[in-house]
Formats: sequence, C-alpha cells, structure tokens
Amino acid sequence: MDRGTSDARDTGRAPLFEYVVSSSVVAAVAVHAAVAVPGVLRVEPGLTGLVGSVVRTARQRIKGLEPAPTEGARVEFVRADTVRVEVDVVISGQDQATAVGHALQRAVAGAVSEATGLTVAEVGVSVLDIIWD
Repeated sequence: MDRGTSDARDTGRAPLFEYVVSSSVVAAVAVHAAVAVPGVLRVEPGLTGLVGSVVRTARQRIKGLEPAPTEGARVEFVRADTVRVEVDVVISGQDQATAVGHALQRAVAGAVSEATGLTVAEVGVSVLDIIWD
C-alpha cells in the first residue's frame, strides 16, 4: 500500500493531506485500462485470482460497498511507490497476440501511473484464451 503526501512537503511545511493507494485500487485501474485495449475481449481471473476475488468481494459487500471489478489483475508493491501488475486476459483470434499484449502493457502502465502517481516496474500479461469470432 502506497502512502504519499501533498506537494506541501516540497516547501518545507507540514503536508496538507495524506493519501493511501491500495492494491485493489491499482487492480481496478488496471482492469479498466485492459478492457479498453482493442483485441482484449475480457479480463478473466485465473484460479488464484478467483479465490482472492471471492474473499475480497464478500468482505466489501458485508461492509455495504459495491466493489470495483479487479478480477484478473494482481498487484505487488515492490516499494512504497512502485508496483508490478499482472493481468489475465482473453483475446480475439483476429488480432496478433503479441501486438495486443504490448498495447495492453502500455495502456495499463500509463493508466496506473496517471491515476495513482505510482511507478509501474512491470506489467505481465497472461493470455488465458484466444477466441475466434
């Protein structure tokens, strides 16, 4: 989980506020970016992601929250300001898997950096299935 402060720290004054970015927020941003990439049909959790997703969703629903979709993305904080993201996708057979994977890496890294201010060290892409339309 990343903890940061406002830009007031650069002026030598006390921070105006503190923000916290959790791995589920980063995963939601990654999923949102991934599904917008041409050639990606859907983001789909593997077995490990499915178990974690069920637990997280149940916990949030008990609290009365509507969870953002994070299934199919996993996030690991390398340092407080740096993450590794893994995304599991199903792609169209009409597109080159390599091209879709590279576009997906760029889109996820850019969206996570822009939305959270975190540095993205790596975006791993797993193609779980290819569907021929």
